[in-house]
Amino acid sequence: MDEITFFGEPEAGSSRPFSAATRAGGLIFVSGHSAPHDPERGVFRGDTPADEVRHALAKIAEILAEAGSGLDRVVQVSMLITNPDDYAACNAEYVKHFPGGLPARHTARFGVPTQARVAFSCIALAGDATRDDRS
Repeated sequence: MDEITFFGEPEAGSSRPFSAATRAGGLIFVSGHSAPHDPERGVFRGDTPADEVRHALAKIAEILAEAGSGLDRVVQVSMLITNPDDYAACNAEYVKHFPGGLPARHTARFGVPTQARVAFSCIALAGDATRDDRS
């Protein structure tokens, strides 16, 4: 039986009842994340859709690194946007983060109880490109 490893599990009673990511069967599954936003700590999503894409993908990259992978190992992405008018600006920034090739992608409109314009989830291969990691 394959082992499942959980990353960023929520604290008991959290309003976010999901882990940041899970690893199973040689894959990393990253939950949906928007750009971090915590004004009390001086953390802001950004002023433009491109800023939000950049900051959200940086968050995804951090989660992937913790789970033993990286953006260069992503095989599928879901991009969630609140306003279709932001689509072109989001795409212009998005492609900069995948210079080795664009993963398969699904895009959909979303609404969550935040002011985020864009969020991402993804599936990536576990391990780095230099070794075959089937954990």
